[in-house]
Amino acid sequence: MILRRYGTTIQSVEVNFDSKAFTEIGFRRVHAFSASAEDFLAGHERISRHLLEAESEGDVQDEVESVMLQRLLDHLLKIDGDLAEDEFVLVESEPGQDYPRTRTQQKNVVVDGENRLYFYSSVSPPLKVAVFRAR
Repeated sequence: MILRRYGTTIQSVEVNFDSKAFTEIGFRRVHAFSASAEDFLAGHERISRHLLEAESEGDVQDEVESVMLQRLLDHLLKIDGDLAEDEFVLVESEPGQDYPRTRTQQKNVVVDGENRLYFYSSVSPPLKVAVFRAR
């Protein structure tokens, strides 16, 4: 289960990565799990930390960003899929501090004598997540 902190509570979330959204790397609360942050951190211990990064490049901007977000999602879902029964993934990136954003650069390239745009997309800073286990 993937969790995220909202103020003084930690709640379960589902992933909402969308290349067309203003905040491409998003999470939506699902209320399957909710606990005060203080209680959760007192009853669980961090067993690993992960910095999730992804990148992609190509000719079509939306496709490049979608592929990059899918790669980031695949990394996150692999961590979530490898959890034991009493373990949780907690998103540690904080909005306004170190929350990841997509960065897309474009450059002009010549293909068959025609000018074309080429896009490179990445996540910066990396998405910070940690695996917590009940004590």
